[in-house]
Amino acid sequence: MEKLRRRLNLNERIVIETLLNENRSKSYIAIQLKRNRSTITREVNNWIKKPSDKYNATIAHFFAKEEYLNKRNLDKINTHKRLKSFVYRGLLSGFSPEQIAGRIKIVYPNDTTMSISHEAIYQHIYKHRQSYLGKKLIKLLPYHHHKRREKRKFGKNRVRIKDQVNISQRPKHVELRIEVGHWEGDLMIGTGQKSAIGTIVERKTRYTFIVKIENRKSKTVTQQFAKLLNTLPKYIRKTMTYDNGIEMANHKWLSNNTGMDIYFANPYSSWERGTNENTNGLIRRFFPKGTDFNKITNEQLKQAQFALNNRPRKILGYKTPKEIMNQEITNYAA
Repeated sequence: MEKLRRRLNLNERIVIETLLNENRSKSYIAIQLKRNRSTITREVNNWIKKPSDKYNATIAHFFAKEEYLNKRNLDKINTHKRLKSFVYRGLLSGFSPEQIAGRIKIVYPNDTTMSISHEAIYQHIYKHRQSYLGKKLIKLLPYHHHKRREKRKFGKNRVRIKDQVNISQRPKHVELRIEVGHWEGDLMIGTGQKSAIGTIVERKTRYTFIVKIENRKSKTVTQQFAKLLNTLPKYIRKTMTYDNGIEMANHKWLSNNTGMDIYFANPYSSWERGTNENTNGLIRRFFPKGTDFNKITNEQLKQAQFALNNRPRKILGYKTPKEIMNQEITNYAA
């Protein structure tokens, strides 16, 4: 006599998912699978508590499999089936770990078993990120990075470059874009972190320079920037705002050789250099991520620079950066 199958397998769960999507009853599904109705009811009710809930065969199967195999060293989610079901159903509904952790406090305010922090949910998801289930769970996250970003070991205000002058000390009128001569700079890194180009954009006119960089050493970068900036009239060389890239460690030399005051944005605050960040996005249309800048010629960089500076911009009243820059030069001469 054939041994009775007690645990549902993946193929059976796929049938359950398919028939549920066809609005079939639990009794109908049980007949199709030659299972007891109670088995199907228990399986479905574990996942579907309200009409908006979804049943996912893959998630349900690995849920059951992991629960069966892992009897020791379980985290809280694996220890409590009801909690795990709540968390997984939340993920299937498109909720973030923060939303799940917040919602469960409202639904179960006095149940210590049904409480979980969003950090614990993230740790549960990424604990076995290489497994099939782990990959499935990561894809359910609103931002499904394959590898979770590590917490920064050093504070947000960690100083890596000596004698920085913070952007908070930059003259307030620079923010208003009422005069020409205030620039923002950055490096765009090529594939494998082995190549780079420099980008410098003027805040008021959006006039852009793209600089070929031989290497990312601070002395090389600042010399290349100085060589280019010193081709401009002195009244157009007032300030530069940069991020915290170590390539600007030689900033005092750059300031002394260009007459420009150098300011540094706060770490991880790219919006403080929004003009440069937006311009880098435009440059990526010419040189997508993965580009090896060692293979890009000066001529190609000049072509991209020409295109950007002669491109009508809505923010400039559909004039081009070159036209606005020429207008500023003309006004100064007058």
